[in-house]
Amino acid sequence: MALVDQSLPYVRAISPYQPGKPIAELAREQGVDERHIIKLASNENPRGMSHRARAAMERALGDLERYPDGNGFALKAALAERHGVGVDQIALGNGSNDLLELVARVFLAPGRSAVFSRHAFAVYPLATLAAGGECIEVPARDYGHDLDAMAAAIGADTRIVFVANPNNPTGTHIPPEALHAFLARVPADVLVVLDEAYHEYLPPELRSETVGWLRQFPNLLISRTFSKIYGMAGLRIGYALAAAEVVDLINRVRQPFNVNSLAQAAALGALEDHGFVAESYAMNRAGMELLVAGLKRLGLGHLPSQANFVTFKVGNGVAVNARLLAQGVIVRPIASYGMPEWLRVTVGTEPENARFLAALEKAL
Repeated sequence: MALVDQSLPYVRAISPYQPGKPIAELAREQGVDERHIIKLASNENPRGMSHRARAAMERALGDLERYPDGNGFALKAALAERHGVGVDQIALGNGSNDLLELVARVFLAPGRSAVFSRHAFAVYPLATLAAGGECIEVPARDYGHDLDAMAAAIGADTRIVFVANPNNPTGTHIPPEALHAFLARVPADVLVVLDEAYHEYLPPELRSETVGWLRQFPNLLISRTFSKIYGMAGLRIGYALAAAEVVDLINRVRQPFNVNSLAQAAALGALEDHGFVAESYAMNRAGMELLVAGLKRLGLGHLPSQANFVTFKVGNGVAVNARLLAQGVIVRPIASYGMPEWLRVTVGTEPENARFLAALEKAL
């Protein structure tokens, strides 16, 4: 018997996560200058990180021979003040993906299941399978979460329900009252992981006061990230807000230094830069309007999005994506999400959005 056959069967069953194509990779494939390529595939902030975050990170460069603060004291204190929770209710992660996987390690195993929606973030089944758990995928409603069906799918062996709001890759949003009612229906011994990676892109009137719900629902965990509106995807840092007992369990399985020093310093600087976040939000809303208008002009359907991307229907996603790549424009095919006729594009700068639309018209 081969060595790999001795590995865990549920690990062999995993299809690895496919990230958005890097600029350097396309440059090698097409033999073109990287400066002529735009990447609108991974929902990054096209403005980069704020000057305050960058300055804070640069000040930390002189201390890299030291291990980072394994407890993230300063960052946790700032987050606790921001959200009005205890420091013991915050867990830090190497991106919010890290936290999703840590939660799965804590609560899932063979004989246990996790519930999530069709067309939801690909890491939910990956984290579930890596822990040996069973995936219960619930059919979507209008490409978003069908909360009634998800509640009905919870079984005696279910330990986690994953909910993304706004959802990736469809951009759909669950109204606060519907989400609160759903939480009230979930059994108290089932953890609801509310993935709010795109929370800061929501219009103010759509933002739920989910952090305040932690007092009412001890089985709620909220994950957020610095990768999106804060523009720090390359530094890999996110955080979770939950009951202290849940955070204690996460800390038992995470690596001792899972968030590096530069990421912690930059995150502290980012939290202080309210102007950068406001400007990024405004730029995203304007770019979204331009993209949606362009898609309508081209006669393409799209899903209304409350995040920093738009998912649109082209018919043959593989072919259109290939024609875009040939023009140096990287978007995200989402056939792996069960949507082979759709592509997802990140809202970029004004010139990037215009170039994308021109390339898309040619590709069609």
